[in-house]
Formats: sequence, C-alpha cells, structure tokens
Amino acid sequence: MRAPIGDFDDALPAPDCLGLLTPPVAAAVRAWSGPVPAEQVLYVDTDPAIADTAVFVEHYGRDLLDQSANCVVVAGKRGETTTLAACVVKSATRVDVNGVARKHLGVRKASFAAMDTATGVSGMEYGGITPIGLPADWSLLVDAAVVDTPWVLIGSGRRRGKIIVPGKAIAQLPNAVVLEDLGRPTA
Repeated sequence: MRAPIGDFDDALPAPDCLGLLTPPVAAAVRAWSGPVPAEQVLYVDTDPAIADTAVFVEHYGRDLLDQSANCVVVAGKRGETTTLAACVVKSATRVDVNGVARKHLGVRKASFAAMDTATGVSGMEYGGITPIGLPADWSLLVDAAVVDTPWVLIGSGRRRGKIIVPGKAIAQLPNAVVLEDLGRPTA
C-alpha cells in the first residue's frame, strides 16, 4: 500500500510486521485498542544511516518535516525521586523541558534523560524511541500540534523503520496528556 505521507516505497499495517518492531512496540501494537484501528498504524522501512531528521526529510520528502514528530525521554527530579516521561513534539520544534514539561510533571528539575537510561528502560533504540509501547509507569506528554496533524511519522522503536499513524491516535495511548505549547520553535 502507498504511505499517506512521504516518499516511501511501501507501507504495511504494523500488525502485519510485528517482527520488525522492538518487543515493547510489538506488544503495544498487538494489544492496540481505541477509536483508531490498528490497521491504521503503518510501518515503513527506512535507512537507519539517515534516521536523523534533516537528512531523513531530504531523502523521504521535505513535507515530512511538518508531518513528523520526535519522542524524547525526560527525567524529572524532586528530592531523591526521579520520574521518567516521554514528550512528543513536532520535529521542527524542541521540547520545553524546563517550562511546560517540568511544571506538568510537578518536579523541581527536569532534563533530557541519559541515553543509556532512555534506551535501557524503554527497550528501544536511540534515535527510534516512539510513544507506542512505553513503560506503563511513564507519563506521555504530547504537544497539541501533533494530535492535530492528520498523519504523523514517528519512530518505530528502532533506528530502521518508522511508524505513520493518525495524530489523534497518539492522544489515545496509555498515560497520554495533550498539552499546548509543549513544543517550542527551534529558532
């Protein structure tokens, strides 16, 4: 099938290619429920050597810059307690870690989680972390602009491959909270 966005050779329903996903992402797709059917969660094969946003959009379509989102892991601290959360924002923006994210998490200090922590706890690869299949105890903070996007390109849990999903589907994921202005302009 043709992907609804981007210049990809083929798009497959994610339930039909669970073996290409990391175990937590495959489990989440297998258990998918809600108003957006699992068949609308699409997998596209991509070259892991060009997974970073700028190079990726040059190869797979410039329009993807406005139709893709990044999922980053944030660590918030209050006293001796550390809270991990995932933040999903449009790729052309950056997460407002010390404003919107910190306040919503109710922590004194927030920063990007260390790579080893983000990958080790999520079970996903660096550069491929996705909001689908996150640990059950994490908050999922989603910028409203992502939810308002008809189709969004997100990570697949690996650097190879991406997932395309209706933006509104991200709001239906476990522990999702939609926030205004979580994503800030980069310049």
